[in-house]
Amino acid sequence: MFDLVSKSGKDVVDVVKQVAFEAGELLVSRFRSVLDIEYKGRGNIVTNADKEAQDLIKKSLFAEFPTIEFVGEESENAKIPKGFCWIVDPIDGTRNFASGIPIFSIVIGLVSDSKTIVGINYDPVRGDMFEAKLGGGTRLNGDLVHVSNKTKISECIVGMDMSYSNQGGSNSLEVIQHIWPGMQTLRIMGSSALGLSYVASGMIDLYFNHQLSVWDQVAGIILVNEAGGCVVDRSNQKVKLMSDGIVASNSKLVQEFFDFTNGMKWRKPI
Repeated sequence: MFDLVSKSGKDVVDVVKQVAFEAGELLVSRFRSVLDIEYKGRGNIVTNADKEAQDLIKKSLFAEFPTIEFVGEESENAKIPKGFCWIVDPIDGTRNFASGIPIFSIVIGLVSDSKTIVGINYDPVRGDMFEAKLGGGTRLNGDLVHVSNKTKISECIVGMDMSYSNQGGSNSLEVIQHIWPGMQTLRIMGSSALGLSYVASGMIDLYFNHQLSVWDQVAGIILVNEAGGCVVDRSNQKVKLMSDGIVASNSKLVQEFFDFTNGMKWRKPI
């Protein structure tokens, strides 16, 4: 494990959690209110609450760690620099948030040379704080958690989300159609960050997605890995921040998923 202390003498994880709590209070106060909505693409929106939350997070993190750079989903420049960098999604699940659906979260990740060393995902509606620090395990509300120990997809709850790519979404549904009814059920929640967090805590047995942005998966990768899981891309290679697609579970379920999807369009790289 590593130590990174803030200007006020606090551990980095404690700072990040406090910042997430503050942003969560803001989002809950804006939830189911009148919002200004802009469209970045089909199904891809941003609200004034996204921007307000990102500004709050950036200001609070900079106050404690003034030398660490910051990249958020709503940043004009989303290039990830070398060295330490915060990567933030102020609302993962903005479509849910704007529609009054209480399934969204706040993602804050700290990376060093593009490797996640701290990741938190906070659900302000349920008060669920998922946190991981490199080498320190994964915790949900302070308690250590672990990925599912199931060994067959037929026993599993599978999670996925639709892609902003029309073909990616279609290919993902084809995967489900191919496996069905050889699993227990399917969950599409509209928040990939929560989907990955639920895998880390064993609530969902396996999660996959055609392709995610770096801020969608920056916390999920370390949350699943530190919970004893396996996170790979669509080529079954160890996932990186900018990887093409993601599959997360335990190693046995990931391997069975790749056996099931061998030769399918979902597996083809972009």
